[in-house]
Amino acid sequence: MSKSAILSSSIAKKYWMALTGLFLCLFLVGHLLGNLQLIFITGEEGKRAFNEYAYFMTHNPLIKVMSYLTYLSILFHAIDGFLLTIQNKKARPVPYAYNKPAANSSTSSRYMALLGSLILIFIVTHMANFWWKMKYSSDPMPLHTYVMYPPYSQSAEGDTVYYTVSRTPIPKDETVMIKDGNKLYPNIDAFQNKIAEAKKMSQLQGQQFDDAKFKNMEKNEVLGEGYKDLHSVVLAFFGHDKSKDGVPANEMALFAVILYVVGMLVLAFHLWHGFSSAFQSLGVNHKRYNRMIANAGKFFAVVI
Repeated sequence: MSKSAILSSSIAKKYWMALTGLFLCLFLVGHLLGNLQLIFITGEEGKRAFNEYAYFMTHNPLIKVMSYLTYLSILFHAIDGFLLTIQNKKARPVPYAYNKPAANSSTSSRYMALLGSLILIFIVTHMANFWWKMKYSSDPMPLHTYVMYPPYSQSAEGDTVYYTVSRTPIPKDETVMIKDGNKLYPNIDAFQNKIAEAKKMSQLQGQQFDDAKFKNMEKNEVLGEGYKDLHSVVLAFFGHDKSKDGVPANEMALFAVILYVVGMLVLAFHLWHGFSSAFQSLGVNHKRYNRMIANAGKFFAVVI
């Protein structure tokens, strides 16, 4: 391949590297805003806000399209980065006799390939911990439940019910079964037993049994759609006790916290150079605003 062809190939790779990198920066902003709900909204309100957000992110058609674009961007960004690194190595197979890289480049810029590789490993781990469990895991994710107290419950202690998309509370008991991850159906056998008990009680009290309210239950139609309780799964992963919500304690919680803190430091270091470098690759390079872009990139890296 001629030198001009190699040069144009390198420019094209840097161009697409920059575009995918800036697109992923936008994704990071959205991801951060969504996850801040875990910190700034607490209790049942926070649980509802985050689980509704997770449901929206997995059901909205536009978000689905953006998700696929994000997956492709991550793959393209990673592959393009590896190809650029290999191409740069081939361009100078023999190292300089005297080389002092710190004189004209930052530490983060010299380790972009290594940082990118570590981030890719982190992304795969992160998706296995949450994304895979949310969408594809064979182990069912617990559904969002809460306790409904009098006068809305039948017992003084309160009734545990499923929080549903339609906002209709559905009791969490033997009369309800879960199918397809988060669909709530009547358990026909349990309902038949309940009807029999109700009929017997009516006869003992000398009353006429009204089975109208049980008619729909016998059709075995979906009662509602529950929210997957990703909120409890995330908090339990990082060491919170969520056993009452059906999520076992994470014995490796401390390791998980350390892994994620290190992952965020690596990401910050990658963005420290990558943000401003993307603008330079796209031709946005002028002494008037280069420093401003560099400072904005550093600020962005720390905030994210």
